[in-house]
Amino acid sequence: MPETEIELIPISQSITDLLEAKAAQYNQQDFIPFDPISIPHRFSKKQDIEIMGFWAAVLAWGQRKTIINKCLELSALMDDAPYDFIKNHQDSDLKRFLDFKHRTFNATDTLYFLYFFRNYYNKYDSLENAFSNYITESDITIENGLIGFHDLFSDSENFPLRTRKHIATPVRKSSCKRLNMFLRWMVRKDDKGVDFGIWDKIKPSQLVCPCDVHVDRIARKLGLIQRPVTDWRTAVELTAALRMLNPNDPVLYDFALFGLGIEGFAKEEFLI
Repeated sequence: MPETEIELIPISQSITDLLEAKAAQYNQQDFIPFDPISIPHRFSKKQDIEIMGFWAAVLAWGQRKTIINKCLELSALMDDAPYDFIKNHQDSDLKRFLDFKHRTFNATDTLYFLYFFRNYYNKYDSLENAFSNYITESDITIENGLIGFHDLFSDSENFPLRTRKHIATPVRKSSCKRLNMFLRWMVRKDDKGVDFGIWDKIKPSQLVCPCDVHVDRIARKLGLIQRPVTDWRTAVELTAALRMLNPNDPVLYDFALFGLGIEGFAKEEFLI
């Protein structure tokens, strides 16, 4: 369903005020140390931020402490210099990754990610092109960019079919939670210091809100989602609702919805 066909329900002033307040509370630098976004914040080089941000987002399932520790392990395997390692490693250096595993992400997936990054960065200076090359100024959302990236990532005779499950696409109706989170990190621009805002070819208004379990649950409690299942159309529906509050930066409220989720927010208490 195109976003233009979504029937939007007006958001009450009380819910608007709640989302604004919680976004301001959580979009602060003290949010960083306990979130996977802390991983790319360990770096200053643009490509290092992109590589470790991408990996941190892809590995972001499970407890946040475990995710962070696995990303630190992965970074150490790349000598804590991911871009330099990817560009200059020898085949013998890859043996160290054979025991790396996080849930269903294993050595086969890791080695293909390294292969993809090496080939990609031999052609482009920034990972942004892997998404922005597939969208236009008139695209309301990043949907075509996600589809294009998935196809680019898997376009190799060396691509392992098992790795496909780690790179979502709207074509398979996925909400693309992890990739949307990564894109938020790279694209959103403000002076709070959480998101990086190092990409310029994708507009913050084109981002789609990541629908993790916390965001999805709270958005339903607040009436921002009507669709009964969680898929790509759900993510677009939620983003369209949030765009009513801030047309230029709808995913700002990802902070609010996630924060309310980890607080254990109950709408019934809010209404009292």
